[in-house]
Amino acid sequence: MQEHMIAWSEDDAPQEAIWRSERGDAPPKRVQLADDTLSADSAYKLASEGVGLLWRGDFQNAKHLIAALERRLDKRVEKRGGKRGAPQAKKSTPADLGAIFYKHRQAQAQRARVLSMVLLPFQADYGINLRRAPDVRLACSEAWGAALASAPQEKIHSVASLRELLGIISAHEWRKKGVEITALNRNKKGVPERIHAHYGVFSPVRQEYVELVREAPLPSSPSPEKLLAFDIGTGTGVLSCVLAQRGVGQIVATDLDARALVCAKENIQRLVGGRQVKLVETDLFPDVATHGLANLIVCNPPWLPGTPSSSLERAVYDPGSQMLRGFLQGLAKHLAPGGEAWLILSDLAEHLGLRQTDDLQKLIAAAGLRVLGNLRTQPRHPKAHDASDPLHAARSAETTVLWRLAV
Repeated sequence: MQEHMIAWSEDDAPQEAIWRSERGDAPPKRVQLADDTLSADSAYKLASEGVGLLWRGDFQNAKHLIAALERRLDKRVEKRGGKRGAPQAKKSTPADLGAIFYKHRQAQAQRARVLSMVLLPFQADYGINLRRAPDVRLACSEAWGAALASAPQEKIHSVASLRELLGIISAHEWRKKGVEITALNRNKKGVPERIHAHYGVFSPVRQEYVELVREAPLPSSPSPEKLLAFDIGTGTGVLSCVLAQRGVGQIVATDLDARALVCAKENIQRLVGGRQVKLVETDLFPDVATHGLANLIVCNPPWLPGTPSSSLERAVYDPGSQMLRGFLQGLAKHLAPGGEAWLILSDLAEHLGLRQTDDLQKLIAAAGLRVLGNLRTQPRHPKAHDASDPLHAARSAETTVLWRLAV
């Protein structure tokens, strides 16, 4: 990946460092030094104009500044359209909700741009030479790769936004803690096993889709221990683990993201030993000549058509429904006779007007597939019950479906 540089002036001399942005944002064209003497109002004005504020003060005060910028952004939203997160009318059409959705995404993107203007200097080992700065070297190495310990540590080696760092720290803590998955077997303490997601790999915090894979009837032939299954877009490897614990004999788990494959390998080896699961770096399906035809193919593609703004959003947004279309169109060439495909998909896109109600059925038919049946479940995540959420009308009506498909 090509490195982008960020430039600024300090002590009457030009300075330059590596620019880091998981979102893929370009570095600010204008950068000025900032410290504890900068008022929140001045910081808000500069950040809104796209000026990067390279922080030289107390680290904790930089976090306080972010909170102050958030309050000003909230007040701006209130002035323009009432209270932020105000409930919408109960009866909204998909077109209404679609417009609200796009407006909400635009507002979130603008909010992210302003908050990302508070910048931090990092040394070559990812240390931060600021007062009261925490030791984030391990968390940053998990996100950015191994540090350059041989480089001079007194110099600023790279720059990233404080907002990005806070996301990295949060991901590091979640990685340590893990997410308890009720669909997995219980450990020696009698509690379900956990999945530990790496930075940039979508965590299975919404577990209804995992439980559907646990509940769906396996193909009746051959016997489970002789089944060959493909897990397309494995991510953390959670679905491969569920299938392995259900007795599926051979599993090929694929992903195009190197981070995801490393993450999946760790989870799979810890939970099921890894002997029955093979990981393959590829786009969608593994090579038939090498791996054969599958008796079961499972895929949980991104649920919403749209353009992701970061690596994490690639698990949510599928531009032009490319992955969904590619999965459906490739099934006929990769399923064994009598085999099944399980497509796990939310209907939130339909409720938001991003996909028509019969679009999925048309795609299934166009791929030469038929529906054997489906399993449905309602979401249990907090937003589905939060009436103050701008998209509550859509989220509360959402259903997650496991489609059982055959050629």
